[in-house]
Amino acid sequence: MKYILAIAVLACLSFGASAQDAELLAPTPPGPFIKFTETSHDFGDIEQGESVEYTFEFTNTGNAPVVISNVMTTCGCTASSWPREPVLPGTSSKIEVSFNSTGKIGHQNKVITIMSNATNNPERVKIITNILPKTDS
Repeated sequence: MKYILAIAVLACLSFGASAQDAELLAPTPPGPFIKFTETSHDFGDIEQGESVEYTFEFTNTGNAPVVISNVMTTCGCTASSWPREPVLPGTSSKIEVSFNSTGKIGHQNKVITIMSNATNNPERVKIITNILPKTDS
């Protein structure tokens, strides 16, 4: 009985490892696919009233053109620009994000949602910052 239990436990552990390995090695599904170089950017501490910008770069690793239909932000303090033309397979492009800290204070975590025809739609990136009170100098 102990041997059967031991074999069952080993089989479960082996299957779990195999499933994880398969997930990491899984090929990109057919169609357009957005792969960001990085999905998060931390500006660190900024002073209240500052505006900061960051460019998220991505590649279409799929086998069909990616068409971005919309990029949505979580508040009016965050703006974006994105490519309006299709991003062909194997090519790269960028989404530019700006954040205005006027009227904000403390830790900020802003999510940008990218709507497209990609198989991994929607895709999300985020910007993080900590806003310090404006100093009088």
